[in-house]
Amino acid sequence: MSARTLIAGAIILFASIGLVSMLIADPLALLQRILIFAAIAGIIYFVFRKVMMGGGSSGKNKDQKAFLKAARQSKKRYNHKKTAAPVKASAPNPFRKKSHRKKSQANLTVIEGKKNRKNRASL
Repeated sequence: MSARTLIAGAIILFASIGLVSMLIADPLALLQRILIFAAIAGIIYFVFRKVMMGGGSSGKNKDQKAFLKAARQSKKRYNHKKTAAPVKASAPNPFRKKSHRKKSQANLTVIEGKKNRKNRASL
């Protein structure tokens, strides 16, 4: 076993002995310490999250707000157009021909090169 594993095992052993002895001696104090630790950890978590994830002046947060605003406006605009247009419930005409568009030819040109010239780099 390496030294790290022995040290980690010793720390875990001493911590568990301390928790068991504190649980036997004074369970209320153990509960109080656990609650205080959880409260401090929660405060640190929320402060870290507020500072690191952008508390209101972050560029990412502004971009997200702008995107949400644009999405709402777009949704309003398109919902308004949908409600204004009447919906026809007619059956499709089976005799109607489908229009096929002819594909346009690509404008390709051939560039003439000097094919008879010797490659001096290979000599």
